Order: sequence, then C-alpha cells, then structure tokens
Amino acid sequence: MKTRLRGVIHGKLIELEQDAGLPGGQLVAVTLETLPATTTILNADARESLRRAAGAWSDDPEGLERFLELNRQQRHANRPEITE
Repeated sequence: MKTRLRGVIHGKLIELEQDAGLPGGQLVAVTLETLPATTTILNADARESLRRAAGAWSDDPEGLERFLELNRQQRHANRPEITE
C-alpha cells in the first residue's frame, strides 16, 4: 500500500494532517519531501484562533459590510491617479 499524506515535523515525530488509517504500531517507510512554507499545516490552536476570528462578524453582517467599505475607501484614497 502506498499513500501520500502531509504532516509537520516536531523533532522526531511527524504530525499528520489526517488519519493514516493504519493501526498503531504498524511498521511504515517514510520518504520526506519538503513543501513551500505557504502550504504548511496550521496546528489545532492556530485553526481554532482563525475560526474564532473569522466568525467574529457572524452576528453583525451590516457591521462587516461597513468595515469592508471603509477599507475600500481608504485604499482608494491613497492611490495615485493612473495616467496613460
């Protein structure tokens, strides 16, 4: 059986992104391939923090829209005029 899984190295341990589906104690061979930093797996604490932050506006969609519109206006206010 050959399966490709992603994980994060913690010293001599590898934390897999998903369950390998193998019983504990199963002997396996591991080939390592490094991935770009942009594809790293978030740890459980980081995932939970991201979930909480993303859900902060869930009870105030109008407030979120006002905030996003203010951001858009501020970005456009500081842009130089494009001339051809």
